[in-house]
Amino acid sequence: MLQKLNFRPGFNKQATASGAESQWIDGDFVRFRYGLPEKIGGWQQLSLDDKTLPGVARAVHNFTSLAGEAYTAIGTSQGLFLYYDESFFDISPLDTALTSCTFTTTNGSATITINKTSHGLQAGRYITLSSVGSLPGGGATSFTAGVLEKSYEILTVATNSFTILASATETGTGMSAQGSTSVNPYAIIGPTIQTIGYGWGTDAYSAGTWGTESSVSDVTLDPGNWSLSNFGQVLVATIHNGKTFTWNAGASSARSVRAASNTSGFSVTNNPTQSVMTIVSDRDRHLFHMGTETTIGTGSTQDPMFVRFSNQEDLNTYTPTATNTAGTFRLDDGNEIVTAVQGKDYILILTDTAAYVVQFVGPPFTFSVKQVGTNCGCISQHGAVYAQGAVYWMGKAGGFYVYDGTVKSLPCLVEDFVFTTDGDNLGINFGSSKTVYAGHNSLYTEVNWFYPKSESVQIDRCVTYNYAEGVWTTSSLDRTTYIDAGIRDNPYATDYVDNRTPDFPIQGITNTYGATFLYSHENGTDQVNADGTTSIDSFIRSGDYDITNTRDIADLRGDGQFFMSVRRFIPDFKVLQGNSKITLFINDYPNNTATSSPLGPFTVTSTTDKIDTRARGRLVSIKIANDSTGESWRYGTMRLDARPDGRR
Repeated sequence: MLQKLNFRPGFNKQATASGAESQWIDGDFVRFRYGLPEKIGGWQQLSLDDKTLPGVARAVHNFTSLAGEAYTAIGTSQGLFLYYDESFFDISPLDTALTSCTFTTTNGSATITINKTSHGLQAGRYITLSSVGSLPGGGATSFTAGVLEKSYEILTVATNSFTILASATETGTGMSAQGSTSVNPYAIIGPTIQTIGYGWGTDAYSAGTWGTESSVSDVTLDPGNWSLSNFGQVLVATIHNGKTFTWNAGASSARSVRAASNTSGFSVTNNPTQSVMTIVSDRDRHLFHMGTETTIGTGSTQDPMFVRFSNQEDLNTYTPTATNTAGTFRLDDGNEIVTAVQGKDYILILTDTAAYVVQFVGPPFTFSVKQVGTNCGCISQHGAVYAQGAVYWMGKAGGFYVYDGTVKSLPCLVEDFVFTTDGDNLGINFGSSKTVYAGHNSLYTEVNWFYPKSESVQIDRCVTYNYAEGVWTTSSLDRTTYIDAGIRDNPYATDYVDNRTPDFPIQGITNTYGATFLYSHENGTDQVNADGTTSIDSFIRSGDYDITNTRDIADLRGDGQFFMSVRRFIPDFKVLQGNSKITLFINDYPNNTATSSPLGPFTVTSTTDKIDTRARGRLVSIKIANDSTGESWRYGTMRLDARPDGRR
């Protein structure tokens, strides 16, 4: 007797497999459209020439110049970079230069020693060399200014010198504290991980490697992070708890210029020097500093609940006067401002406990500030995203929220799986929760939250809410940033590999801080990058099904009273590219471990009419999967030939 198996869309991980009859309970790399599950789209690496960036990406932002040039800005734990026209560009801001440095080299070696008394730099920090001159003649060195004026990683340090690795070896007799150069250190952004009980300013600077955490109590070290927004064609980039920089896409030779505090007429020299984050208000064009200094330029006055905004159409004026719109205010509910998101005609500020709406009202008050939610704090700086008229975020203590005029808690059938570690739940690592990143995929009406599971210090899981269908899924998609299509035709996202050596832009670089891939998503069926093409192995699994009632047999009553014999099934796919594999899992009782039917898994092609099976059990569930490149599928339904086969 053929019976159609119908399943409700979305995952239900709150119930047991037996309790989730007619529902899906697990899966990976799948989504729902029109109530049906399908494999997600593939992704392809961008910038195959430059390949990977140093550090872990923590922020991404798309914007265009007035000339129509499309840019993607990527802020990592090690620098600030642009993707444009299939290439990367390094626009990382620099700290104060060390001048009058000299070189020491040895014939046959690519190692260069740079001499500078009490330089104060640490191993692992990036630098650039500029103003190289006074190189000795007479065959002392084969290095030229053009070869040396690049970016490097510091390999070893001594009090009055440090070493770097050049791209070529010295073929001359060698230099001994000769020549001259300026050393320009990259601005410090922060570590690749969030650490509790460790921090800058302990013994990391006097012992060990720059960026290496050292033991100290009562210190929480936030991961290196950025906030990125644009003021027209000007990129505004702020280091988390640090300075603000600009980069002007319309400037002459812009891509060869670094972000700085004063670039091509867009100075931010009067900006606060320590802010949690910044955001440009779209309609009225003010630059907001969240969690910033009460006295500009005095870092010790940073107040995590204090907000400062610039004069309208002016990135560099913050002193309120009778003739401008600059101003300040302080929020009351919470311990710190966590993030701020631009909505349709407002900015939603989320603290660790509350939600506030800030709206432009014009002179004399400029902005109205209204608290709209309590006990709804956000988990991370990038843990909230605006999508289709609403702001969605992950709660600091768990749960999900939406603001669409009022703050609401989102019902979630995967909540325990995401936030607890009971049973098979993978649970978030709250000790690394400040790395959580929310991204909107408008192509499929999805909001994704990428997060680190328990015991992980980097993002390795994803939970997705389809707001059009009101369903949830989970996956192992591990993206440290994600940005919607719009300026770009596809969503862009970054993937971090902690032990990989980056390719761009540092000479003599190591794998100390890992490397970041930039991908274009919803492209093809597979992962395509510089290493080759890899299958995206997706699957979805249902809850248990049993024989409950048959009109033709009077004594069949109850739920799961009889064993069933499954002799065949008829698959039905809306889309099937390549092969798909269907597994029937059977067991006798809910507490038993389900096992595959003897002949399974079964390979299904576009020409498969039916499949004969030998499956017997009280309960049966199905799994749909693929495991090869070039494969994609969208499920339709399935019919089982299931018959009663005794009571035990």
